[in-house]
Amino acid sequence: MTVWLLAGGGTAGHVNPLLAVADTLRRRAPGDEVLVLGTREGLEARLVPERGYELVPIPRLPFPRRPDLAALRFGPAFNQTVRELTRTLTERGVDVVAGFGGYAAAPAYLAAKRARLPLALHEANARPGLANRLGARLTDSVGVAFAGTPLRGARVVGMPLRREIETLDRSSMRPEALSFFGLDPDRPVLLVTGGSLGARRINATILESAPDILAAGWSILHIVGGRAEVSDPHLADYRMLEYCDRMDLALAAADFAVSRAGAATVSELTALGVPAVYVPYPVGNGEQRFNARGVVGSGGAVLVEDASFLPGQVRRDLIPLLADRQRIDAMAVASAAHGVLDGADRTADLLEEALAGSASRRSLG
Repeated sequence: MTVWLLAGGGTAGHVNPLLAVADTLRRRAPGDEVLVLGTREGLEARLVPERGYELVPIPRLPFPRRPDLAALRFGPAFNQTVRELTRTLTERGVDVVAGFGGYAAAPAYLAAKRARLPLALHEANARPGLANRLGARLTDSVGVAFAGTPLRGARVVGMPLRREIETLDRSSMRPEALSFFGLDPDRPVLLVTGGSLGARRINATILESAPDILAAGWSILHIVGGRAEVSDPHLADYRMLEYCDRMDLALAAADFAVSRAGAATVSELTALGVPAVYVPYPVGNGEQRFNARGVVGSGGAVLVEDASFLPGQVRRDLIPLLADRQRIDAMAVASAAHGVLDGADRTADLLEEALAGSASRRSLG
């Protein structure tokens, strides 16, 4: 029996790939034990137990960005966490450590090094975070979702996706999806989403442009997010949702998408061959622009800056594109060629190779 420790958390971008890999490991070897290292404050505190895995909690220790009192406290607290975690790895008989970024990953990488355990990591974004930049210096087993991610020894394995996305047959599920959302089966569907919290620019522009899009013969499935400051206009062939618990059906219904360019969103749309206009989140370190770079370069998507995504741009560029069925079909082919459906299996392979390589080195020694 192998004991795996998967480290990551804080946001869905770290937790969901981790859980997809955990499910793959459990499916391959039901007798193995999978532990998940995370914090009590992150999304993992709820999602990990719900999925049937044990959460091994550590303190949330965000890396200090300025030389203040918190920075002085960080070093001792971080070192103490690494010491305690190293002891936990030994006590729980952990065989291999794998990290997915986030607060829990950096202590796990250093503890694995101290405990002389094999280490692997997965980076979801095209622009890697601080924890994985550290971790990549400690292992040769580095998997990334996007080509060109600047990590030493990176190997493209794609994004570990939820099982319902990996196995989704869009064409056979489309009738059920259209019925589920109450959409006209004779009209193509524009899926619009800004993520779980929504995207103010995308929401406002699509709402104002909705009559023109509908007049072009399309339906709109608009997921506005939990903090959206918009109201449903109750137009025919337009469906507004705050949340969508059945994203598999939303993706099955979609002929085209307008969305942010988060790593998971880009990975799901490309894996399923859905062409898109990506409107990257304009705040942060710019990783969303880099996430979309490959599929945009291949012709499977178009990138529009947040400040430029306005009703005039929709009328000038998006609506003519939606009218060009031949171009949309070509974009769908390019999107699918860029996507990876088996990222969870590829990442699990990477972890198993790290474990096998360590065992081989020990036998030679």
